[in-house]
Amino acid sequence: MNMSVWPAPAKLNLFLHITGRRADGYHELQTVFQFLDYADELRCTLRHDGSINLAALLPNVAPEHNLVTRAARLLQTETATTLGADIELTKRIPIGGGLGGGSSDAATALVALNQIWGLNLPLDELARLGLHLGADVPVFVYGHAAWAEGVGERLTPISLDEPWYVVVAPPCAVSTQAIFSSPDLTRDTKPITIADFLAGKGVNDCATLVCRRYPEVAEALHWLEKFAKARMTGTGGCVFATFEDEARARFIAQQFAKEHSAAWQVFAARGMNRSPLHRFATKM
Repeated sequence: MNMSVWPAPAKLNLFLHITGRRADGYHELQTVFQFLDYADELRCTLRHDGSINLAALLPNVAPEHNLVTRAARLLQTETATTLGADIELTKRIPIGGGLGGGSSDAATALVALNQIWGLNLPLDELARLGLHLGADVPVFVYGHAAWAEGVGERLTPISLDEPWYVVVAPPCAVSTQAIFSSPDLTRDTKPITIADFLAGKGVNDCATLVCRRYPEVAEALHWLEKFAKARMTGTGGCVFATFEDEARARFIAQQFAKEHSAAWQVFAARGMNRSPLHRFATKM
C-alpha cells in the first residue's frame, strides 16, 4: 500500500533570550532545543496523481492552510515531482503551547515525503525549504538537540542530559505575535555562550510577560515549583520541570491531573537529543 507512519516530536526551549530586534521586525534570540519522546503522527500513503490530501481535525485551520499541506506542496514545487500523497495527521501535541507541534509536523512532512517520493534531497536542502514555513522547522528537519541563534535558524548540535520532564499545558491560548510585539518584552538581554548555559545560566525572557497576561501559566509554574525548578517553553503557555527518573515524573503528572480539571493537559516524556523522526527514518 506504500503507507507508513512517521513521528513528529514535540520540543522544549530549555531557555530563551531575546537579544535584539532586526529592522524587518524579527527578533534575534538564543535558545536550546531538545526533543521529547511525545509526538504527533503523520500517516502517509503514496499517490501517483500529484494530489495532496490531508485529513486532520484542527480547530479553525483549513487543511489547505495547515503547515503539513504547505510543506508537501512546497516540496512538490521545488522538485517538480508528479507524485502526491494522502496524509492523515493525528495530533497529540497541545496546539499553540510553545512545543513546536506545527513546525514539527511540517518538518516530518518534508522528511517523510522526500523519502516516499524518492527525491533524496539532503537535509540542508530540506532545512532551507523548512525555513520558509517557520523559524523552528529546520531544527526538526536536522533532528539533533541544538543551540540556536539568529531567529532560531543558526543551529549548533549540542549534547545534553536526557532527563524526564513533566509538561503542563494550561487552558489558555498564548499569542506569540502579541508577546513579541509587546513593548514590555525584554529585547536587550546580553548574549551568553554554550558554556554559560551548560553551567546553569539562561532564563525565558518571555515568561514574566506571559505570566502577567495569562494567570494560568503562572499557576502552572507555581504548582510545578513545589517539586522542581519550573520553566516555560517558547512563548508559552506550556511549562515544564525536570526529573531524574520516569516513575517520579509520571507520579507528579498524575498528581497534577488529579488536582486540575480536564481542561488542563499534562504528560511525562523523556528528553531526547536525537529526534525520534530520524531514528524512524534510518530504519526504513
